[in-house]
Amino acid sequence: MTKTPDSIPAAGWRRLFVGRQGRKLREALLAYLFLTPAFLVVGLFGLFPLVFAAFMSTHRGLNRIPGTFDGLGNYIQAIGDLTYFLGFWGVVILIVLALRAIARSAIKAKEKNSPFWQWAIPGIGFGVMAAATLGWIIRLLPLLLDIPNQMRGANNTPENFRRLLGEALTSPQAMEMMWLMLAGLGIGALGLAVLTRNPNLRRHQGNFAAPFTFATIMLALAGAIGWLTWAELQKNIADSFTNGGGLDIWSQMILISAGFLLLWLSWRLWRSASHRDSMLSVVLRLGGAAALMLGAWVLIAEAPRVIAQGDARWWYSLLATFYYSLGTIPPQLIVALVLAVLLFQEIRGRSFFRVIYFLPYIAPFVGTAAVFKIIFSSRPTAPINSILGFFGIPPLAWINEPAGILNLLTPGVQLPAWSAGPSLALVVIMIYGVWTFFGFNTVIFLAGLGNIPREMYEAAAIDGAGRWPQFRHITLPLLSPTIYFLTLYSVIGTFKAFNHIYVLRTGAALGTTDTASVVIFQTFQRDTRYGYASALAILLLLVIIVLTVVNNRIAERRVHYG
Repeated sequence: MTKTPDSIPAAGWRRLFVGRQGRKLREALLAYLFLTPAFLVVGLFGLFPLVFAAFMSTHRGLNRIPGTFDGLGNYIQAIGDLTYFLGFWGVVILIVLALRAIARSAIKAKEKNSPFWQWAIPGIGFGVMAAATLGWIIRLLPLLLDIPNQMRGANNTPENFRRLLGEALTSPQAMEMMWLMLAGLGIGALGLAVLTRNPNLRRHQGNFAAPFTFATIMLALAGAIGWLTWAELQKNIADSFTNGGGLDIWSQMILISAGFLLLWLSWRLWRSASHRDSMLSVVLRLGGAAALMLGAWVLIAEAPRVIAQGDARWWYSLLATFYYSLGTIPPQLIVALVLAVLLFQEIRGRSFFRVIYFLPYIAPFVGTAAVFKIIFSSRPTAPINSILGFFGIPPLAWINEPAGILNLLTPGVQLPAWSAGPSLALVVIMIYGVWTFFGFNTVIFLAGLGNIPREMYEAAAIDGAGRWPQFRHITLPLLSPTIYFLTLYSVIGTFKAFNHIYVLRTGAALGTTDTASVVIFQTFQRDTRYGYASALAILLLLVIIVLTVVNNRIAERRVHYG
């Protein structure tokens, strides 16, 4: 039978789905088909709010969405010249991530003796498509958000809405990104099809388009952040020359960068000292200590001057958040671990106690916080003050006390607000946080204890190990994944905590209980500064990401997975 010209391309495309590679391609397409609804849901309700917050953070205005474009003005108002430091190092980190992804994948391809650079065209094409999609959303958002302003009064008709929506979708700024997105998709799909049909590449295992896609997205983000930072820097330089003032941006950026680099060098030296002989280890540890002291001295000397340029309320909210995190995570993990070890023993009623300890976590936060507010009231007849009065201790203001805990413990010494520790009102909130979450941690610890083989304890007991050596050398190492998970979960949770803090806070505490999430909510809800609230939310997200990375680096050599 003679093949028609139209059947030849069809037969060629059908060959893609034949054989082992074809089966893998069919399975991949089927997996992506099932993942598409989840991706759409996550993109709509997870990624889009993040993109919208980043978009709003570059706009300014009261009770206005999106407001007037202001670049990084909101970030300058929040953290001062530290914005340029974050912008510069953000660009550097994104470029390093892109290059590292390419380098690691190239090494992996070399180990498999598989071609690598041929995947650059489809990878870059898909990366351009993803970056253009993000640009299309950002270009389209102002036009869509302006539609309600054009539909007031007699213009509020379905026909006018469809016309305005069509004009927004077909606007030149949106169409530019649309064509770029389609071009990236076409180049990526065409390059992937050509490579997949190449018989020489079929013999090699591995698809290395993903690292090029990732690198392209990272470089696009680096370019956008670099452009915003440079534009804001140029505007700041022009304002400084106009006002006849000095410009400390470069010196501040150099000194702060040097301080953090010295801290990083100290960590690297201290970490490498454990893998050296005794004399070299001592030298490295001394060098690490010297770098630590020098870096801390540089940051202590320069950071307060930079912080003073920002929003004092925001900085104090971050300080209160750090106090809250430090005051709740260690106690609740220690209490939970002790209770889990006790409840893991063969004792009567342990199921009952597990339920009792878990109840604070499942109880409504608003209701239990209101009860705590009554218990720790400043009234002399409040329950906690009545207990103190029984022991002859004068009543305390508790939830209404703005003074730092160190100032209360040392009446003759008046420390600055930043060094006086958390206020007594914030300590009450810490007590509530420990009481609420230790039951949840106890249940997770019990699950971790259940995964430890009993044979290990029996072998240790035969060798003469007592309870404490067993706990130290068996339980703790094998519980390290659980401890790591709970630590990471608790850090993120404490930095995002809001409900019970908002209920327990009072005006008499003078803002000492206002954590970062509370300040963001008040900026959004009370002050209706949507752009500034979005900028603060992005900054809080960056803090959480940094803490997560640091936590991973610290725990990567201390977590034992069996």
